[in-house]
Amino acid sequence: MGVFFIAEAGINHNGDLETAFKLADAARECGADAVKFQAFTAVGLATKSSLSAPHVDEALGVDGTFFDLLRKLELSDDQFRRLADHCRGIGIEFMSSAFDPGRIALLDSLGVKRHKIASMDLNNPVLLHDFAATKKPVILSTGMGGLGEVEAAVDVLEKAASGPITLLHCTSRYPTPPEEANLRAMDVLSRAFGLPVGYSDHTRGLAVPLAAVARGAVVIEKHFTLDPLMPGPDQAASADPATFGRLVTMGREIEAALGSGRKRPTAGEMETRASFRRSIVTTRPVAAGQSLAEAGLSLKRPGSGLPPTLWEFVLQARAKVELPADHLLSLAELTWD
Repeated sequence: MGVFFIAEAGINHNGDLETAFKLADAARECGADAVKFQAFTAVGLATKSSLSAPHVDEALGVDGTFFDLLRKLELSDDQFRRLADHCRGIGIEFMSSAFDPGRIALLDSLGVKRHKIASMDLNNPVLLHDFAATKKPVILSTGMGGLGEVEAAVDVLEKAASGPITLLHCTSRYPTPPEEANLRAMDVLSRAFGLPVGYSDHTRGLAVPLAAVARGAVVIEKHFTLDPLMPGPDQAASADPATFGRLVTMGREIEAALGSGRKRPTAGEMETRASFRRSIVTTRPVAAGQSLAEAGLSLKRPGSGLPPTLWEFVLQARAKVELPADHLLSLAELTWD
């Protein structure tokens, strides 16, 4: 399987189910493999005094708490069921990050193929155990964490016999400046844990996630919106359908371009080689029995005759038959008697 592209719709539905349907439709149209939402309850996720995050305050022009905002962005269990059914109906994988045991159970009941663990729960062994208990594949995002925290989280999941684990390198800053993306950390995660590694992107534009594809990411997750100008804390840093579509198209091209890693001519190159490479040719007429060293030789296109690598060998030969000038030599015309 190739790179798995996740359109992270998250909370960009603004609490409206019809908008969530439209996000799923748009994700399917632009080629995403999955569309992902966030399953939470305000009561289960934050205290009423929980401070907001800088990017939320900036986007909304507020300086308050998450709680009231989260209440507006919740989707009910029934809405999630309808959303999962809608995704199945249009042929795109339904995914969601779960933020409490009840939402994990809900997603399991909806038949999700895999669970996404948000960066905020990297250091949450209690919830990690609940994810592992489902025995389904898990995608663990590693934003805000160091290598030791990733090691501890992987250890919890493995000891609890979770399903297959994929790690996502991530920088949890919204938006992420490209100089903080640190894509080489993908290599560190791969070497340290021997697990598949992908990238969860919070940068603006496509350069960084496409570079992650070129670096071998098996999963690319990027925030997704119908319109970056819509209200909401994640909209401005999200890709619209046209942008996400370019990400998928260009990502697939890069993926194909990576190839097998074996250095050998392609079938197309073999055709080019016959035209572009050089062969050993005569520079003037050669008499039968004459030494090729005396006759004078040159190297010219096409490459369908004797290759330049036989130059010294051919210089030791004599012509079996009379040869014209500008003639591509063959072994059958030469003798070393």
